Amino acid sequence: MKVVINTDRNSKDIEVAITCNQLTPEIERIVSMLRMLDMQLTGIKGGETFIIDTSKVLYIDTVDKKAFIYTKDNVYETNLRLHELEEQLMRGGFFRASKSCIINFKQITSLKADVDRKIRVTMSNGERLMISRQYADYVKERLGVK
Repeated sequence: MKVVINTDRNSKDIEVAITCNQLTPEIERIVSMLRMLDMQLTGIKGGETFIIDTSKVLYIDTVDKKAFIYTKDNVYETNLRLHELEEQLMRGGFFRASKSCIINFKQITSLKADVDRKIRVTMSNGERLMISRQYADYVKERLGVK
């Protein structure tokens, strides 16, 4: 892969152009990472790539080493790994809830203590998720709850 950076003092915007002979998963990952800088993600559904505003994301979960983005109405697959998504989304109100899940704080409607110091959260779509005890203390601290 060759990276070329051109500077232009007259340019008002940043423009990123990718030239390739075909769209590969590696290129889709690069595009996804660039979109996250504007707090957008790209997700694949039915062979089509969609741009997803992160404010619409409820949570991101992994199944069989594949990451899936869950919104109120849809589920999208992403080529990014969970740790890559976590790094980018921490600034946007997301947090790690378990080894395989990242949750959008802004989409939580209620929390309830569960057994073994876990926390059960209800999302804005009514879905319930579990925060493992490893991450529960962070959530309590962030909310100012003991």
